[in-house]
Amino acid sequence: MRLIAVSFLLLVVGLIGCAAPGSRFIDAAARHRVIAEPEFIEQYAATRRFSLGRPRSIRPVPDGSAVLFLRSGPRSFVQDLYEFDTTTGHERLLLTADQILQGAEEHLSVEELARRERARMTARGIARYHLSKDGSRILVSLSGRLFVIDRASDDITELSSGKGFPIDARFSPDGKFISCVRDGELYVTNLATGKEEQLTTGAGGHITNGLSEFIAQEEMGRHSGYWWSPDSSRIVYQQTDTTGLETMHIADARFPDRKPHTWPYPRPGKANAKVRLGIISVTGGDTTWVKWTGERYPYLATVKWKENSPLTILVQNREQTAEALMTVYPNSGATSLLFVESDTAWLNLDQSMPYWLPDGKTFLWTTERYGAWQLELRDRFGTVLRRLTAPEFGFKGFVSFDKRSRVVYVRGSENPIETHLYRIALDDASAAPVQLTHEPGIHGFTFSKNHEVFVHSVNTITGETGLPGGESRQVVFRADGTEIGVLKSVAEQRPFTPNVEFTVVGDGPTFHAAIIRPRNFRPEGKYPVLVSVYGGPRGQVVQASPNRYLLQQWMADHGFIVVMLDGRGTPSRGRAWERIIKGDLITIPLDDQVAGLQALGRDYPELDLSRVGIYGWSFGGYFSAMAVMQRPDIYHVGVAGAPVADWMDYDTHYTERYLGLPQQNADGYETSSVLTYAKDLVRPLLIMHGTTDDNVYFTHALKMSNALFLASREHDFLPLSGFTHMVADPNVTRRLQERIIGYFEKHLLGVQEGE
Repeated sequence: MRLIAVSFLLLVVGLIGCAAPGSRFIDAAARHRVIAEPEFIEQYAATRRFSLGRPRSIRPVPDGSAVLFLRSGPRSFVQDLYEFDTTTGHERLLLTADQILQGAEEHLSVEELARRERARMTARGIARYHLSKDGSRILVSLSGRLFVIDRASDDITELSSGKGFPIDARFSPDGKFISCVRDGELYVTNLATGKEEQLTTGAGGHITNGLSEFIAQEEMGRHSGYWWSPDSSRIVYQQTDTTGLETMHIADARFPDRKPHTWPYPRPGKANAKVRLGIISVTGGDTTWVKWTGERYPYLATVKWKENSPLTILVQNREQTAEALMTVYPNSGATSLLFVESDTAWLNLDQSMPYWLPDGKTFLWTTERYGAWQLELRDRFGTVLRRLTAPEFGFKGFVSFDKRSRVVYVRGSENPIETHLYRIALDDASAAPVQLTHEPGIHGFTFSKNHEVFVHSVNTITGETGLPGGESRQVVFRADGTEIGVLKSVAEQRPFTPNVEFTVVGDGPTFHAAIIRPRNFRPEGKYPVLVSVYGGPRGQVVQASPNRYLLQQWMADHGFIVVMLDGRGTPSRGRAWERIIKGDLITIPLDDQVAGLQALGRDYPELDLSRVGIYGWSFGGYFSAMAVMQRPDIYHVGVAGAPVADWMDYDTHYTERYLGLPQQNADGYETSSVLTYAKDLVRPLLIMHGTTDDNVYFTHALKMSNALFLASREHDFLPLSGFTHMVADPNVTRRLQERIIGYFEKHLLGVQEGE
């Protein structure tokens, strides 16, 4: 029974009455109009959103003679390695997991599983591969074993190695060595002799060598912890000391006899891992430590060491309002400052930068200094030579550099929901970027090193490519635009194309929105609304790719209209748009979602704003909980998946970027905490969370539920036993989505279980 304080009683009666079972909206005809196929969600879950069976990890070999890629079966997470011959247009199978395992179960260490979680990777079998610089050999790690494939002969050689699971294995630039990290130490194998040598020492307890720390993987987008010198004579590696960090324990309560996993975790305002860089010879010996002002710049954000260019590092201050780009003298470890970038709110990272050009005298750099992302050309001392894109260009990322034609390829679009390829002539200062793709949608490109071959990943709205709108494919081309062939997909076909409309709404700030209507939509009808939300930093939900909205279409086909909005605080709309949330993660984003929803209601009368549900995962789960607690007049039921409840319990690098240090912004942390508003819940709320989540810890859901319980606020709580932040298991995914749509049917349509 829901216990409600007297002061809330009239409010609750008034707000809930409009959606009560038996209202004029809940009739036999309305229920008959539900057309969602029961089998769709099973297919959606079993195919991993129809992504299993599609080529991934696509990489042309340097000379463009072939394209390598991984592919699984249509309902399998186990990937195999394939090669597409660009001369014949035929593919061949290079290596399967079964060839190596021969029926044995694949083994992954706890550390490797954690790294895959950081990379949001669910694949098994051949999850990654590394190509030698000349493209002649491929390195594969599988079940704790390392294999080298000779592409010319198809010979497969297993490397003999010591104890410990190999992490981050790769070739040296000259192809003579293979490096990896085992048990926190850096190892190198000489391929000529087959002998493996341990280069570093001292790992154990709180110390690791050659591994990136948690926040580098989770928040900085940096998954490597060591880097080869271009001549293969030395390695620069990260040493991490987690002394002083709190230890988090993750236990799977289903198995109380198993020991919990322990992880050092940095919470806001508390200790971070101490990181330093060392340079060591491939033959071993003493380490030369890199010297920079670690007290001022404790975060090691980026490391680059390319042919004909200096060893370069990017370091940040803890507040992430300043970062220094430095070159390193490998013999002494001394550093030389190129320049300092600063921002009064925070600095976003671009892991593709700096990109040193082959002359070693110039490099590319990206900045938001003038209001939006721009690409710059700088000299070896850091001085700006030319701004290659204007702020209004809509720069979205560096793609490739063709050293023969001295052309830079980038992603961008003035329309923030689209992504196109552009070419920039580096030596023509008067030349504007040339747009190479035009069909509305999302376009991606991968080039061979010599730029003779490229792969165009196509996902468009209109289907002008001959595909249904939103369908995707990977097409291989020659540099002159001649199509060679299509990388084969064995993915199951989608049973329908989402009925999605993209629009822009709003009288003040304007918001990009997506509207997904039932496939049997009747213009004269009134439909309850489901808001699918993320609403936070680095998350853009409205993109011109219809296949992103398959699940939303299934939900709409239950008799709803699903809407999605990107308000302020989200990316791709410029610096001011994104950074307006500094110090407060919820007030403006929630105001924008409300304003955008109300604007949609005015423009589209079929939206029944008296019956609105909201749901999301991670930051979207946090947002959904906040929405029903703070604005019950707008949102009548919420589903919060893996929500952050209190930002004091999330990690430093993410949280402090937006909220600052808690010692300096206590009010902002309180305003941004769900626990502050738990007492105000008067709407139905379902909380779901994986019990072994090591990103947003399960403690968040427990604290939220406890705060609601202590405030006498009824709510529903679904623990996902043994699951992390990702829920990849098909059966659990299916049951999860059925629970969510059932919750909305119950509270917005009055449909009872079993009806």
